[in-house]
Amino acid sequence: MSDLNELSREQLIGMLDDFAKNWLAHDGLWFQAVESKYGMDPAIHCDTEAWKRFSVIEARRIMKRHNIPLNSGLDGLKKALGYRLYARLNKQVIAEEKNDSFVFQMEECRVQVARRRRGLPDFPCKSVGIVEYSEFARTIDPDITTTCLACPPDPHPEHYYCSWKFSIVAQGKAMGHR
Repeated sequence: MSDLNELSREQLIGMLDDFAKNWLAHDGLWFQAVESKYGMDPAIHCDTEAWKRFSVIEARRIMKRHNIPLNSGLDGLKKALGYRLYARLNKQVIAEEKNDSFVFQMEECRVQVARRRRGLPDFPCKSVGIVEYSEFARTIDPDITTTCLACPPDPHPEHYYCSWKFSIVAQGKAMGHR
């Protein structure tokens, strides 16, 4: 077993990127195995159930590691989104910010880019994404509402794959007003 203290910063960052890629590869292979044996609809159902639970676990661990308090509103959510495992792999941006909402867009999705490169249609991830992003945001702050603006199989512009609006209406919890 290697001693992490002996590794350079570049090696540690490389390991983090490898861990993220390995996690995503496992997620994809798991999905493909279920799809191959049972079909697309059961695979999406299973994936949705897994993401429902994983998103909460991931959000709680991010909150703990990065001192993001529960009920931290949109500021807490923006910070947490930047620490998600796939944030190391995908290009994501905050496209619109308002006092009570922001729009989060996935400009480059490793899964969708790989499918496009192989000439395949977009993976229809909307039903999973609705659960994933809603559960993640709700774990940060139960007053956050998640709205899907576009996600495959929906049509989307060329410059992003999916777009999500996060809103909060609770008094005093909007960005910068905790």
